[in-house]
Amino acid sequence: HICFSIHANPVPCVLAEQWWQRSVRQMSSAARRRRPLHSAFPVLEQPLQPIQQNVFEANLQNSNACLKKFIELREKVRKGGGDAAIARHTQRNKKLLVRDRLRLLLDDEDFLELSPFAGLSLPYGDIPSAACLTGVGRISGLWCVFIANDATVKGGTSYPITVKKHLRAQEVAIKNRLPCVYMVDSGGAFLPLQSEIFPDKNHGGRTFYNEAIMSAMKIPQVSVVCGSCTAGGAYVPTMAEEAVIVHQIGTVFLGGPPLVKAATGEEVTPEELGGARLHSEVSGCVDHFAWDEKEAFNYIRNIVSTFNFELPEEEEEDEETTGKRKAEQEPLYNSEELLGLAPQSYGYTLDVKMIISRLTDGSRFQEFKARYGTTLVTGFAKIHGHLVGIVANNGELSYQATLKGSHFVQLCDLRDIPLLFLQNTAPTPASTPSITRAVMNSNHLKAQGSMMSAVACASVPKITVVIGGCHGSDSYAMCGRAFDPNFLFLWPNARVSMTAPGHAGSLLPPDGEQEEEQRKQLEDKMNRRLKEESSAFYSSARLWDDGVILPQDTRKVLRNCLDIIKQQHYQLSTEKLQSVLLRI
Repeated sequence: HICFSIHANPVPCVLAEQWWQRSVRQMSSAARRRRPLHSAFPVLEQPLQPIQQNVFEANLQNSNACLKKFIELREKVRKGGGDAAIARHTQRNKKLLVRDRLRLLLDDEDFLELSPFAGLSLPYGDIPSAACLTGVGRISGLWCVFIANDATVKGGTSYPITVKKHLRAQEVAIKNRLPCVYMVDSGGAFLPLQSEIFPDKNHGGRTFYNEAIMSAMKIPQVSVVCGSCTAGGAYVPTMAEEAVIVHQIGTVFLGGPPLVKAATGEEVTPEELGGARLHSEVSGCVDHFAWDEKEAFNYIRNIVSTFNFELPEEEEEDEETTGKRKAEQEPLYNSEELLGLAPQSYGYTLDVKMIISRLTDGSRFQEFKARYGTTLVTGFAKIHGHLVGIVANNGELSYQATLKGSHFVQLCDLRDIPLLFLQNTAPTPASTPSITRAVMNSNHLKAQGSMMSAVACASVPKITVVIGGCHGSDSYAMCGRAFDPNFLFLWPNARVSMTAPGHAGSLLPPDGEQEEEQRKQLEDKMNRRLKEESSAFYSSARLWDDGVILPQDTRKVLRNCLDIIKQQHYQLSTEKLQSVLLRI
């Protein structure tokens, strides 16, 4: 009957199309309620053996030193611009601190902060947390990216590292289709460094380009003006889809009262020039007026609840069943043991399966090609119920290992299974003039190129955790920063450099071109520089990653990342059917 109607009459054709769409929606809803296939992956028995105790203890000692530095830097960035700046921000300006704002906005404190150590010890000074907090947290049950200026740091002025951190947060939102909330309290760009902020493709203007693109992609964006929005900062709230402004502390203008005075001689207050009443009642630049910050964040929470997402219902289970399931899913081994498994150098590396067994549900792991290319471990596991494909370095990335890695990555892409890379690459070997070695290197390069292509072209989500070394071309095949993973984190012991400290000889010209003593001096100098610049904290300060995480927190971080990645499937409407409605 439907087939006949489609050809005979256009009206039944429309009805048939509506019936088809309704059926698809019903099937999709049913699919969300279905349980995943039952898996009985084998348990990975990887207890710590007495013979491994010396390496374990050496790694643990190194990890404790890294942990001490981690805690020291964390305390430093949480103080923002210091006591005087905090007092001025809270007492004179009557504003909440950025972390207090997040507590009011987010459902709970279980959020994923991105790159908290960005901006430390840069050539132009310390910019704690890059003068802005970014991360992913739940608002009204929905994972959202937040980008919040910290006005206690340099008055909220944007430095080059601030722009880079802002753009990375938008990139996370775009890649994972996450709603974005801007908490704007910005003094505009730091003019002495304008050449590193303004002109290029990935400088300040890209922020506004991304906002437009995200709207076209139907990724919701809202903004709350809880401080000054001067110069470039003024465009952030005006380009968001909805904006809230706070009375007496929120202002939006291109040039503030001092600039007006200098240009025209007119004296005007910030409130008269660009305050909450002006923009909510006269200009229409903002959509909601709030008497205080608490009311503003209530507005944001209510706006987020209007986004077109349909989250799956949580299954109700009795306490006995829940407790039993939780006990079954936890790894068999204590996560604190990861501190002793985090290698202080490549020579102190234990079998990577010991790390895998302390991350996966029930320490279960279905290995793929277990007997082939054993310097790379590949296989399937579940982390908090999420099925993942794991690719983990277990030694030098050999010819066989790269072929195996390429095969496995394509397999996961075929099955739409997210990939988790545990990266600990070997130091770059010194070049050898041997013909036999050259042939081996050529084959290795071809296989490595195949794996790089597989990783680059895989359309599934990718998460990388650098558990040891991130060196040379092997780091590309293991989905380093250049290969655009959804998230990339470092352990505090991690090293990121062209080659590992102590192996600078592989970067120098062959013997004979320099005096031996001169070569030795150059090598020592290079190794000292590699040791300093390869530190995880040096890397994170420059935003080459999404943050340094403690080994024992890795499983929790991976759970949040996998939950965040999965949420995009719950957005009901993602296709762009018509042009975006522009704000007035």
